[in-house]
Amino acid sequence: MNTPYRLHYAPDNASLVIRLTLEELGLPYETVLVDRRQNEQNGAAYRSLNPNGLIPVLETPQGPIFETAAILLWLADTHARLAPTPDSPDRAAFLKWLFFASNTLHADLRILFYAEKYINTDHTESLRNGIRPRLREHLRVLDGVARTTPFWLHADQPSVLTYYLACQMRWMALYPAKSDRSWFQLADTPYLQRILMQLETRPATRTAVAAEGLGVTPFTSPSYANPLEGSAT
Repeated sequence: MNTPYRLHYAPDNASLVIRLTLEELGLPYETVLVDRRQNEQNGAAYRSLNPNGLIPVLETPQGPIFETAAILLWLADTHARLAPTPDSPDRAAFLKWLFFASNTLHADLRILFYAEKYINTDHTESLRNGIRPRLREHLRVLDGVARTTPFWLHADQPSVLTYYLACQMRWMALYPAKSDRSWFQLADTPYLQRILMQLETRPATRTAVAAEGLGVTPFTSPSYANPLEGSAT
């Protein structure tokens, strides 16, 4: 690698969170497109980096890392930014909500987006109808956390968690494309909405918008990605 980091990505996939974090940290990095239309995520080369065939992978001087939250935490700790440090009194609270975003919110979103992977196709909409109230409750709880304005979930100071949540809320507004999305209303979570509005003005976001074709308001009023290369689906 010519830079410390190489991000294996697909436009508007979970790799977007990592791109935003790398940009916010001001780190040099290379990108490698994982073309989902060609099923490259299941090819031998990519599976040698992530045996689960999921995007993203970040190659680092310590080897490849997969799992979005693991990459985010590793970057934050390695560069001592965008998260409370291990000795901070805020560390425990930050960690529990970062892993809530990963293990609970993101996991439930995968069920919403890829219901056919979890149940017979005849019942996918029933499964989605069951998961939407859970997602609404997750957002309500997170908005309550944002209302208390901890520095790691604050409109004026981005963290890896704010970028992670912003991307997940973007996807809620857009996907699945042919399924009901009226359940998600950004105005229902005003404190998270404020965070998303602030993130849209940051240089890191503008760079990601240009690279992945995310539109003018990628978080608060998102449009489908029109990337320079590859496909978002």
